[in-house]
Amino acid sequence: MEVAEALALIDKIIEEHRIILGDIRDFTQDTNDVVAMRGLDQTREDFVPGRLEDQKQSLGNWQESLLAVDRGIQAHFHREETALVDAVAEYGDNDLASVLRHWLAEHKELRERLGRMKQDVAGLVIDTSAQSVWQEKAWSIRVYMTHTGKLFDVHARGEQEMMLKLRNLLGAKVENTS
Repeated sequence: MEVAEALALIDKIIEEHRIILGDIRDFTQDTNDVVAMRGLDQTREDFVPGRLEDQKQSLGNWQESLLAVDRGIQAHFHREETALVDAVAEYGDNDLASVLRHWLAEHKELRERLGRMKQDVAGLVIDTSAQSVWQEKAWSIRVYMTHTGKLFDVHARGEQEMMLKLRNLLGAKVENTS
């Protein structure tokens, strides 16, 4: 990977994280953490457990959004786990490689949380429990979703810090070769 390609990759990931940290309002299907963070925030507001008949439609919308969130985060994580790993291996140092391994290890937990949410919501869509039982399950999902959103925020902030260090390191290499 050329230095310019590595810088472009890092800039792309930095921009993705900048959007997350800027709390963008538009839900997009871009392949990045924005979908996960912003999508979870938006859909959480759409899905407030209440009257069962009123919530079925919101729940269906939430389920569709969650699937888009999952697709987006999978693509973003894949980019970090492949191209970014290559860039750090080629241009980073041992400290950055260690930090990257830490952040990549979190991907597993975040994927599992998204998977659990998809399962829980799918189960709730077909749930025929009494309204009080249904609402209890719905509130539980909402709490889990809120916590997952916070984990994505912490994750994105940490990765952002690492990306900036890598970008500075590559920038210094470019200046030294000029």
